Amino acid sequence: MSNGHISKISEELNLTTKQVQATVVLLEEGATVPFIARYRKEATGSLDEVAITAVRDRLDQLRELDKRREAILKSLEERGQLTDELKEKIHATETMTVLEDIYLPYRPKRRTRATIAREKGLEPLSQRIFVQDDIDPCAVSAAFVNAEKGVNSVEDALGGARDIIAEWVNEEQNSRAKIRELFMTQGVFRTKVISGKEEEGMKYKDYFDWEESVSTAPSHRILAMRRGEKEGFLSLRVTPPEEDAIAVLESLFVKGNGASAQHVKMAVHDSYKRLLSISMETEVRLETKKRADEEAISVFAANLRQLLLAPPLGQKNVLAIDPGFRTGCKVVCMDRQGKLLHTETIYPHQSEERTSEAAAKIISLCERFGVETVAIGNGTAGRETEAFVRKLDLPERIQIVMVNESGASVYSASDVAREEFPDQDVTVRGSVSIGRRLMDPLAELVKIEPKSIGVGQYQHDVDQGVLKRSLDDVVMSCVNLVGVEVNTASKQLLMYVSGLGPQLAKNIVEYRNEHGPFRSREDLKKVSKLGTRAFEQAAGFLRIGDGENPLDRSAVHPESYHIVDAMARNGGCLILDLMRDENLRNKIDLTKYVQDSVGLPTLNDIVKELAKPGRDPREKFEAFSFTKGVEKLEDVTPGMKLPGVVTNITAFGAFVDIGVHQDGLVHISQLADRFVKNPNDVVKVHQKVTVSVLEVDVKRKRISLSLKKQPEA
Repeated sequence: MSNGHISKISEELNLTTKQVQATVVLLEEGATVPFIARYRKEATGSLDEVAITAVRDRLDQLRELDKRREAILKSLEERGQLTDELKEKIHATETMTVLEDIYLPYRPKRRTRATIAREKGLEPLSQRIFVQDDIDPCAVSAAFVNAEKGVNSVEDALGGARDIIAEWVNEEQNSRAKIRELFMTQGVFRTKVISGKEEEGMKYKDYFDWEESVSTAPSHRILAMRRGEKEGFLSLRVTPPEEDAIAVLESLFVKGNGASAQHVKMAVHDSYKRLLSISMETEVRLETKKRADEEAISVFAANLRQLLLAPPLGQKNVLAIDPGFRTGCKVVCMDRQGKLLHTETIYPHQSEERTSEAAAKIISLCERFGVETVAIGNGTAGRETEAFVRKLDLPERIQIVMVNESGASVYSASDVAREEFPDQDVTVRGSVSIGRRLMDPLAELVKIEPKSIGVGQYQHDVDQGVLKRSLDDVVMSCVNLVGVEVNTASKQLLMYVSGLGPQLAKNIVEYRNEHGPFRSREDLKKVSKLGTRAFEQAAGFLRIGDGENPLDRSAVHPESYHIVDAMARNGGCLILDLMRDENLRNKIDLTKYVQDSVGLPTLNDIVKELAKPGRDPREKFEAFSFTKGVEKLEDVTPGMKLPGVVTNITAFGAFVDIGVHQDGLVHISQLADRFVKNPNDVVKVHQKVTVSVLEVDVKRKRISLSLKKQPEA
């Protein structure tokens, strides 16, 4: 690990070199981001997960740059092209773009017009012309006419010389830097509808004849334009004003108005149109795509975090329904641990007789299984099923809750679901997923690939590797923030615990099945392949609710148990007394327990944890219901005020479910009675809101909503 990287990262992220160095060392030792943030505050100066992740990601980028640098140096050396000056230049490079620009003239090429001209012996002529001194190019060119080499005339010779000059212009580092800057600052995205695709591509109507500046185009529009192009409905170009680009290049390469200068000028024009503009358009498309991906992934990650940390209903006896019209509604009953007890199919949306049968069945099941909550999926027939259940005159104690079922079908057809319920069909598994995600959204949603949960836009268009890493980071962060009850957690939940992963998670479940519940965190060391390093990383995030040691149900790490023991001993009490009695905790003088590796940040965390051991950081669950009678798009009219739930947040606003099977959009300009820069500052996924309906477009299935107190129609 080079000191140069440490100082560069600390400068870029505004951190001390000591903080960066400590973070890098911990990461290289295999520590996870949640572990470093929670249990190594003294080493990093209390860096949070965001800062630690930024250090990790920037370090990876710099290492990629080093890797590419070494590959280029090796290639140049093998071909005998590496000079001391070039080597120094390559070592001094700090970005991949500049590195590739330096390498471009030396990169092995396919046969180009310039290489063909060189094969014809025309490079000396191009050099004479490029100098632009007072020569007659035609006269000088005569000496290069050679029929055997395919140079049949003076014009052939001059044309070949210009091809070589055009390639020089294209490969010159400064010209590329200036044209790149022009594309980024003055470039414009231009889209047109492909002739004959107007009707089929109606969803891209906004882009049928569209122009937008490269420098200001938001992520969602860049991705939309690219998707329209990919699907064959739009043509997309990225260009700056051509005359400005030509003027930049002429100022760099054309000297005066002599005869040679005119040929250089022709070569410059050709270079831009045939080589440089195409190369830069490709680069800018890649760069803007990368920028758009980063923003889209950032929005997706923020939404996912909010969804995973949504308030859990908690342990209740649940009757869950996956609604349907023709095929009926799949009903499942589960106990407080989410164990499947019973399955049934009812048909409440067909004949009167079947509706009565369905009503009797639900009432009977609620009584038989002591149902405390009814969970109803919000997909097809969801509102109709909700209306049916609400009319049943169930006991008041039974809550009726609509549940966002995005991703439930993905889960029900997955290997995870087949492993959990090998004898049940996909509809039963889907109903179970709906019920469990109400009881504990985090525990259930970790079983679904994050990008299938439905809280992002263009998730299939962005860089899939970057997306996966970012979303995995979020899932791991949320799982470790909440903590995991080791004796009840699924393999899928355990695998996101710091230091575990799929194999150790599987081993923990197998050990639990064979030996019964863990009685202490120490017992985890008996699990196959769970060594010292994994135990250190995982133990603080794993909970044992009724374990032998009361600290095992808390986020206090076992490495700090001796400190709590000393606190209790010095206070003349038990650890349980410290947990129960605030006065005892207030008497603790933390400075007495400061050690080399344990400072006040960790000690403060310990005391906070003793006050609320293993407390769930998620908010309290609140029931919610949609407006009766507003169940389909046609029921919605401008001016209505409706309760809704935020389902997705984008850079341009928030989508809200108002219970009509089509989310409405609150544009960023309608999110508040003030200017909003970032929608996440105003709303959160799963937030309950009251919206005003501005506009309804039934044909395009669009609903415009507002969160303003007095929305403008």
